[in-house]
Amino acid sequence: MIQAIDHHHEAIFSGRCILVNGPVIVGAGPSGLAVAAGLSQQDVPYIVLERANCVASLWQNNTYDRLKLHLPKQFSQLPYIPFPENLPEYPTKSQFIDYLQSYTKNFDIKPRFNEAVKSAKYDETCGLWRVKTVLAGDHHRGEVVEYICRWLVVATGENAEKVVPVFEGEEEFAGNIVHACDYKSGEGFGGKRVLVVGCGNSGMEVSLDLCLNNASPSMVVRSSVHILPREILGKSTFGLAVEMMKWLPVKVVDKILLVASRLILGNLEKYGLKRPATMGPLELKDREGKTPVLDIGALEKIKSGEIKIVSSGIKKLSRGSVELVNGQHLEIDSIILATGYCSNVPSWLKENDFFSSNGFPKSPFPEGWKGKAGLYTVGFTRKGLSGASIDAIKVAEDIGKIWREETRHSVAIACHRR
Repeated sequence: MIQAIDHHHEAIFSGRCILVNGPVIVGAGPSGLAVAAGLSQQDVPYIVLERANCVASLWQNNTYDRLKLHLPKQFSQLPYIPFPENLPEYPTKSQFIDYLQSYTKNFDIKPRFNEAVKSAKYDETCGLWRVKTVLAGDHHRGEVVEYICRWLVVATGENAEKVVPVFEGEEEFAGNIVHACDYKSGEGFGGKRVLVVGCGNSGMEVSLDLCLNNASPSMVVRSSVHILPREILGKSTFGLAVEMMKWLPVKVVDKILLVASRLILGNLEKYGLKRPATMGPLELKDREGKTPVLDIGALEKIKSGEIKIVSSGIKKLSRGSVELVNGQHLEIDSIILATGYCSNVPSWLKENDFFSSNGFPKSPFPEGWKGKAGLYTVGFTRKGLSGASIDAIKVAEDIGKIWREETRHSVAIACHRR
């Protein structure tokens, strides 16, 4: 039985197979919402599928309480509606979530929650996409639905799944091991010795938060890392970089940022923080997706010794201690894995040569937004929310253009028949 869906997503009659008159957008994070907003402004019907129970679930369910946007708000807003004037330059987590919820309401976006896409496949014979989902809500748990559509927008993003390393002796370890996505605040960790694995923005901020809650954090820094001040002479470092990039090549901007960082932050090598030797912060972000750390106070604690730097990886765990690769033993009560996230596209997008095995489009920004046969992607630019916004506008406009041409065409045929 086929269920048709009109612009307001109301089912005319229910069934296992839903024909969508427009694109299916997978993911109701900022990227998916931005595409939906662009489509609704052009009166193109669509459906948004979201495996979680809310929009922007990464922000709502998987971030720590003290998180603020790392970049000034003008680089983090979605298309068509800027942040409210009265918000601070770096909005808090709850301010950002409020902004996304009012954005959703403003464009009347109604995602289908608790619906996880299990597979999406282009059917050559009918020239349409077949998207299979499994429902997770209480009433329909395990029910499978198939959507059939002409366009598929992949908006599941760079951070769809947490990366969780497995350590020898994990089952013997007496303390907790949690991923940073399940860490809310350092409140329960007072007086505890906590090992934070990973030294990106999350690792630094979780370590700082633990310090402020009287825990004793040690941070595993195995690889080199670029650390920049969040502001230079009162101006956002990222904002300055964006301005300079209009006039100067990346390598030159990187040199300027590194000289400024050295002047402001001092020589960090003596604290065990080595900078990557071959590439500057912007080039590294572009090529490998590694975001530089923007310091918001952790460095001061590293310099004072309140956050200890551990420069060797974990070899194995035992009851109350961690053995490092260099043979050192640390007495540890809890471990927090600030080991990041990865894309999950290869697990559900079938037989597709647009994405590489790491779940990113093969063509780099600004070319990676459009594939063959009505496939689009948003939020894989490694350029944060501003990159996602640029792609979302392109995708919505491209689909809108085809939509208008076809509607005009079909109206013309209908008149002609009369």
